[in-house]
Amino acid sequence: MTHSREKVAEEGPVLGPTGRPRHEFPEPPALTGHGPARIVSLCNQKGGVGKTTTTINLGASLAEYGRKVLVIDFDPQGALSAGLGADTHEVITIYDLLIGTVRDPFEAVQQTSIPGLDIIPANIDLSAAEVHLVNEVAREQTLARVLRRISDAYDVILIDCQPSLGLLTVNALSASHGVLIPLECEFFSLRGVALLVETIEKVQDRLNPAIQLDGILPTMFDARTLHAREVLERVVEAFDDKVLETVIGRTIKFPDASVAGVPIIQFAPEHAAAKAYRQLARELISRGAVA
Repeated sequence: MTHSREKVAEEGPVLGPTGRPRHEFPEPPALTGHGPARIVSLCNQKGGVGKTTTTINLGASLAEYGRKVLVIDFDPQGALSAGLGADTHEVITIYDLLIGTVRDPFEAVQQTSIPGLDIIPANIDLSAAEVHLVNEVAREQTLARVLRRISDAYDVILIDCQPSLGLLTVNALSASHGVLIPLECEFFSLRGVALLVETIEKVQDRLNPAIQLDGILPTMFDARTLHAREVLERVVEAFDDKVLETVIGRTIKFPDASVAGVPIIQFAPEHAAAKAYRQLARELISRGAVA
């Protein structure tokens, strides 16, 4: 037995995929009250990196831990709305709130199949929002004004941004306290992160001094490939402790859950991907990035 303990000590701590010691993030304590919300944008100008999947499953995991969560579909393609089974036809959407035809954001809120997780949906109408907003006074602050009317009712608000750095994304960043960057473990994904970080810094300098980078979340990681491991290593070298310890692996279960219109923690609660998103929720709570 002594020999075994000595061997563990010699080998050092168990390392996670990022090459850093693996931590056990504790189950978060229950909240005694709700609100005001910390607002987090999930942002990356590259498409297909896991923004929507992360918004859905992080939101669901936080709700599972007793948080009141609102997710906002801020992409005209409406993938978040579809992924949570929200109605997008002949209903009030985020577009109506942005252009001011509806003043009360609670009128746009829909409940999801996860208790404690609500959504404000989007549809193709949102693609016209940038044209409408371009002549507005303080056009970059439009979403912030909308969210001020609803943030006290939630602990966390997650904004699923479109894959672009246009006016809608700048609105999301201007309204947010933090940014989470899902990053596919693939070489070309690395190239755009510096540009995105530069945009966040510009928003911080000119529009929203309070915003900060909460973390970079490696997604679609396949430990069997040297390429994925090398990309992850380079990300950690470049961004150090801004890279989250939680890493989301590649799995067919994500599209299966999307077709079912439910989060993976509900579709396959014991799957490794579901456990990873619960760990992400615990990690962000332990970092103070969410309540």
